[in-house]
Amino acid sequence: MICAIVPVKALALAKGRLSSILTAAERRALVLAMLGDVLAALGAARGVDHVGVISADDTVLALALARGAEALYDRAPGLNAALAQAAGHYADAGALATLVLPADVPLVAPGEIEWLVAARDGAKGGLIAPSRDGGTNALLVWPPLALPFLFGQQSLARHQAAARVRALALRTFHTPGLELDVDRPDDLLLLAEAPGASAAQRLVRALNLCERMACVGGV
Repeated sequence: MICAIVPVKALALAKGRLSSILTAAERRALVLAMLGDVLAALGAARGVDHVGVISADDTVLALALARGAEALYDRAPGLNAALAQAAGHYADAGALATLVLPADVPLVAPGEIEWLVAARDGAKGGLIAPSRDGGTNALLVWPPLALPFLFGQQSLARHQAAARVRALALRTFHTPGLELDVDRPDDLLLLAEAPGASAAQRLVRALNLCERMACVGGV
């Protein structure tokens, strides 16, 4: 059994780096739209047996249930502890591997998830999809607790270092849909300009972002 874990911050705290461009209500709508896109991709991907969303936000957990995912209430202090909580839950349930897929990669396609899962081999190992700034946009680990979760700044290098210490083969995995994580204002423009019509893309295209960013930049 392969279980996917989608971590989501409380909506009031999510995407603070976009506060210069988006209102609180718009950031909330964006997070929910991106989460919907990621859950849709996971739900359509063959090879993923179970999907869980871990969050302390009731609205997020309600959306997870409505989309057929398991709602895991986050009782941990911080993202990495929450991921360990979820991975432990699925390890106890008999999972062979866990796939961490954050909710802010709305361009990921079902086929890309299938390729990632199908690339798993051996009794122990990992696959990591890097972000453009040295972070981690997806992490598949088998067995589920073989590697500590070290998401945050420069998490790619930190995950790789932790894997070396544990003699765990951690391979990088690159696909277009896993390259963009939406954290900064420029990411919104990339999301809007990318091919496709996901819920998050439709939302950001309706927000007149070019005009807003010109105003913020003093152009």
